[in-house]
Amino acid sequence: MTLKLYYDLMSQPSRALYILLKSIKYDFEPKYVDLRKAEHYSEDFTAINRLQRVPVIDHNGFILTESVAILKYLSRENIIPESLYPKDSKLQARVEEFLEWQHTGLRLHCAMYFRVKYMDPILFNKPVDPRSVAGYESRMEFALTEFDTKWLGRGTDFIVGNKPTVADLLAACELEQPRMAGFDPAKFKNIAVWWKKVHEHFNPYYDEGHIVVNKIIKKQSKVQSKV
Repeated sequence: MTLKLYYDLMSQPSRALYILLKSIKYDFEPKYVDLRKAEHYSEDFTAINRLQRVPVIDHNGFILTESVAILKYLSRENIIPESLYPKDSKLQARVEEFLEWQHTGLRLHCAMYFRVKYMDPILFNKPVDPRSVAGYESRMEFALTEFDTKWLGRGTDFIVGNKPTVADLLAACELEQPRMAGFDPAKFKNIAVWWKKVHEHFNPYYDEGHIVVNKIIKKQSKVQSKV
C-alpha cells in the first residue's frame, strides 16, 4: 500500500496532513507542489487534480482532493489512529461538527486576512489597502472570538474532550496563517492555552511543518522592527 501526498507547506490543510502523517509515523511519499511557481496550474498536476489545488492524496491509485474528505477517508482506512479520529459515533460526530464549521467559521476569515494583508500586495505589486485590511481583520476577530469562546474554554483541554484530535490540528494550522501578516491569534486567552498544547503534542513535526511559515514570520518581524 502506498500513499502519496501532494502538498505545499504554505497551504494550511497541506500542513495539517503533512504533520498528521509524520506524527503517526505513516510511511508516505511527499510530492511537493510549489504554489509560488504556479505548479498547481501545470498540465501534469491538473491531470492529478482538476481543481488545481493542494492537498491531494494518491492512495494506491485512488486520488482524492479536499482536506476534510481526505481525513475522513484516512480514518475509514484505519490510517489515522482512533485517538485522533474517534470511531465512537458521538465523539466522531463532534469532531466532524467542527470540521464542517471551520470552513467558513474560521478558515475563510484567517485566509482572507492573510491574502489581503500579505499575499495580494506581493502578487499584484500594489500597496496594502488599509480600509480593506481593516474590514477583513474585523471579520477575522469575530471568527476568532467565536472559536475562543464557543469551541474552546468549555472545561476541556481540546476542541473535543481532553485529548487532541484532527480537529485541533486543522484549526491550529489555520491560525498560523494570519501570523505571517503580523496578527497573532494567541492574544485570545483560550486560544493561547490550547494552541500551546496542540503544538507540544504534535512536535517535532508541528515545527517541521511550519518551517516556511516561521521563516516568513521571522523575516516580517525584522522588517517591522526597522520601521
